[in-house]
Amino acid sequence: MGILLLGCERRNESSIKPNVVIIMTDDQGYGDMSCHGNSFLSTPNLDELYHESVRFTDFHVDPTCSPTRAALMTGRYSTRAGVWLTYMGRHYLRQGEVTMADMFSSNGYRTGIFGKWHLGDNYPYRPVDRGFQSSLVHGGGVVGEAPDYWGNDGYDDTYLRNGSYEKTKGYCTDVWFREALSFIKEEREKPFFVYIPTNAPHGPHNVPEKYVAPFRDRAGITESRARFYGMISNIDENLGYFTRALAADNLLENTIFIFLTDNGTAGGFGSIVKKQEDGMTQVIYSGFNAGMRGKKGSPYEGGHRAACFIRWPEGGIRGGRNVDHLSAHMDVLPTLAALCKLDIPENHSFDGLDLSPLLQRKDNDSWPDRTLFVHHQGRFGQTVEFDGPVKYKDYAVMTEKWRRVGDMLFNIRDDPGQKVDLAGAYPVVMKDFSSAYEAWWKEVTVGSDEYTRTVVGSPHQRLIMLTSQGWHGTKVPYNQQHIRNAMVANGFWDLEVEQAGTYRVELRRWPRELDAALDASIPPPILERGKHDLNYRLYKLPGNSIHVESARLKLCDVDRWVDVEPGQKMVQFEVALEKGKAELQTWFKDEEGVERGAYFVYLELIDL
Repeated sequence: MGILLLGCERRNESSIKPNVVIIMTDDQGYGDMSCHGNSFLSTPNLDELYHESVRFTDFHVDPTCSPTRAALMTGRYSTRAGVWLTYMGRHYLRQGEVTMADMFSSNGYRTGIFGKWHLGDNYPYRPVDRGFQSSLVHGGGVVGEAPDYWGNDGYDDTYLRNGSYEKTKGYCTDVWFREALSFIKEEREKPFFVYIPTNAPHGPHNVPEKYVAPFRDRAGITESRARFYGMISNIDENLGYFTRALAADNLLENTIFIFLTDNGTAGGFGSIVKKQEDGMTQVIYSGFNAGMRGKKGSPYEGGHRAACFIRWPEGGIRGGRNVDHLSAHMDVLPTLAALCKLDIPENHSFDGLDLSPLLQRKDNDSWPDRTLFVHHQGRFGQTVEFDGPVKYKDYAVMTEKWRRVGDMLFNIRDDPGQKVDLAGAYPVVMKDFSSAYEAWWKEVTVGSDEYTRTVVGSPHQRLIMLTSQGWHGTKVPYNQQHIRNAMVANGFWDLEVEQAGTYRVELRRWPRELDAALDASIPPPILERGKHDLNYRLYKLPGNSIHVESARLKLCDVDRWVDVEPGQKMVQFEVALEKGKAELQTWFKDEEGVERGAYFVYLELIDL
């Protein structure tokens, strides 16, 4: 839930503008809260916000993280904004896109983000490059992914404060809310826009024991789900702490507070297929999913129908009311632009609609039906031969009555669980949806054959760290566990050289903060019982040693092998680059002739 600011005592010109708080949780599904009927969970503070808010009950996002964030930040379809995956550079928000933070900043707001960004870790894609004046975020899309500071596990981590590393104290979710509150209280004379995208309850489900204990040994709750629910309980506790602190400072009434979730549940619902003696199969479901089919990553409702609560007491937007019209994440920015009377850049276009008439009870009955589209382009665990958007992959076409999912058709009003396929009975509807999808696809994929390149040689960021999460290749070691396992994989990074000059290129098997040799074996992290997920087996593994004998760099006209000595920490090259586009690829060859890419590469302009 997001929350508000603006005290009744301070009524100068700037404070008349409403403040804005957006809270978005990660992998918490529509059904993962007690206000939506989940009997396993108790979320009293979320429930209170629910009862105080206008709730959009047919609200949709993308089925995974980065695409949802791209659409939320731009008010446009994620694919149009250049984002359809969560890695391989296909999660970088295109440079030309105007973000929510850009708009609020240019309209006199203080802007801050605290939590998960997942739209790019280097210039020009970082939060500080996209309109956020203050930021504290972890690297990558999950604490413990390849771009994140090595060894982060959710406790006392090192995060990026405005682009520079800073050691923090406390559990990750506690840190985000604490820092957001501190930012809000810094300067009271200007309105603020605060974005709190938590990394919880996304895996690896590390969470303090006190939040897990109430769920242990309960029927229908596995150890993994107990930790997932524990993370949600912690979020709920932080929400209560956050709102009470703002209320104590009279900062709630004129704040537009928005809470939403970023995709379907990842840990709150599951199924097991069992073979019976007669050869038939039985599907056993567990958990709670509000009656929906599918979960995170699915084109069915359970993959992309999300919670969305909006509260603004001073603006007359208050609780106890549902809005059942079809809506989506890309509607949030045009709605806020209307409510906050933001100046929008000339010739700027949204895919989303301004929902303020629905929030303010205007023209609800005459609200037009609309056709929306969602697709899941994720390829987790697959060999990726093509990292562009794939037509007809896991898509849905939606109206208020219908859902076309691939070659199936469902009347969502009569069949919210999407059990009865009506495609054969309604060929005209199927044909109309096919035409609509074709037109949408042609429009949103314009430019998708171009890379969203990392810029090197910019004065905005002198040192660039590239990780294997961002390369283009058939296999992508996107988290630190893959790197510990020494995954055999390779790929290339796409770059844009801003200034011609001599660049130092540093190839590493381990990140700089470890200061470890290429052939080092990194010991497994210390796991404290009740603190870490002891069932997450990859955390228990040591970092496998690679006995690198030679290394290769291919960058523009340079293609060079060099020998590597035992105990050597890195391989350095100095390369003269011209301004323009470039591709970079590396190789480490071990004593058995096996070749892998360097998981970490550092680039820096050393001479113009």
